Amino acid sequence: MFEINPGLIIWTMITFGVLVLVLGRFAWKPILKALNEREEKIRSAIEQADKARAEAAHLLKQNEKNMARAEAEYQKMMREARAMAEKMREDIVTKARLQAEQELKRANEEIQRNLEAAKQQLRSEVADLAVKAAEKILDETLDAQKHKKIVDGFLNQLPKN
Repeated sequence: MFEINPGLIIWTMITFGVLVLVLGRFAWKPILKALNEREEKIRSAIEQADKARAEAAHLLKQNEKNMARAEAEYQKMMREARAMAEKMREDIVTKARLQAEQELKRANEEIQRNLEAAKQQLRSEVADLAVKAAEKILDETLDAQKHKKIVDGFLNQLPKN
């Protein structure tokens, strides 16, 4: 078992050489080609992943800018809406004040008209009473129209306050 057999060594070397030639010719090239293809696929996948990562970072930055722009626009719209609401409130308050002043003025005018009408009615009644009192005092029948003219003239001479 531990003997050296030169024929066996030579045939083993020849067989090994043929095996290396056959493997080199038919196996090593496809294996190396497959390894190179796999290496290229891995390199391509890494490059694509780097590109995707860079694009994702770019999209993230763009998204952040868009969000900031949207927030700024939202704030601007809110300020404008508040300003518009404040203006509308002031307009409503102003219109309400004007309307209240007009209503108050109309009420005062109506009160004045009613007061003048009451004064006129009071004068008329006072004139009638004065004529009746004068008739009773004089104990004679006088013309009511004539007496009314006399009393109206007298009342018109009185101060109107």
